[in-house]
Amino acid sequence: MKGKQPFYCYIPTNAPHTPLSVRPEDEARYKDKVPGSNEAKFFGMIANIDDNIGRLLSRLKEWGIEKDTLIVFMNDNGGTGGVNIFNAGMRGAKVTPFLGGTRASSFWRWPGTLKPADCTKLTAHIDFFSTIAEIAGATLPDKAMKQIEGRSLVPLLENPATVWPSRTLFTHVGRWAKDAPPETGKYVNCSVRTADYHLVSISKKNQPEWMLFNLRNDHGEQNDIAAQNPQVVGEMQGAYEEWWQSVVPMLVNEKAPLAAENPFWTLYKKQFGSLPEKPQRAKSKK
Repeated sequence: MKGKQPFYCYIPTNAPHTPLSVRPEDEARYKDKVPGSNEAKFFGMIANIDDNIGRLLSRLKEWGIEKDTLIVFMNDNGGTGGVNIFNAGMRGAKVTPFLGGTRASSFWRWPGTLKPADCTKLTAHIDFFSTIAEIAGATLPDKAMKQIEGRSLVPLLENPATVWPSRTLFTHVGRWAKDAPPETGKYVNCSVRTADYHLVSISKKNQPEWMLFNLRNDHGEQNDIAAQNPQVVGEMQGAYEEWWQSVVPMLVNEKAPLAAENPFWTLYKKQFGSLPEKPQRAKSKK
């Protein structure tokens, strides 16, 4: 790499995700270590990511910019194909509001600036933009500042034990029938999170069925303490109601007509000429 020009590189991967298009040699690494072929493919894809991150770090070192480059590794949601084998003791998976569906990893590596440390403070993906903006020394206009909900993580990156003001975060699966109002899915797969508590509803009805978990001593969310803590439930539900009212007016595309075809397939055909053939499923023997 030549020159000292600052750069930003975003590397989004489809792995590990269906379709499980994994290299045979990566699948083979887990062939005899997990129950089925799909699990072997899933973990093989993760191993491939690990290998390529290693290649990236090695190249930065080779270029002589390792200590001057911030690497951020994040994922988008909870696990799928591998949660039946390992889920770090968490309950739930992708598309559920439990920790197993909403908690994500966040690793920040900057050898010339940051020291290795664990941070236990409550943070979220919405904090990424503010953090990068501060690190880059960007001056944000007032209009942008009014739209930013996240916080800069710079104080935590400098000192993970620093005082971190309390906050409340919200999760909603964001799905309801196309021609139905958003309120019909208001309490379906949603949650409210604070540093200590997690309020969760998996109701299939248009009414809350709250469960409350103390994450300080119940990371696996096995003990529902909602009945014993009505005040906590009431306060967190009140915060949810206020958040929901702020979100609904912004659903400006709610009644937008659907495209004739999935836009991703349209682009795929434009690039490759036709859609890939669907794999044939093996027929079960009677």
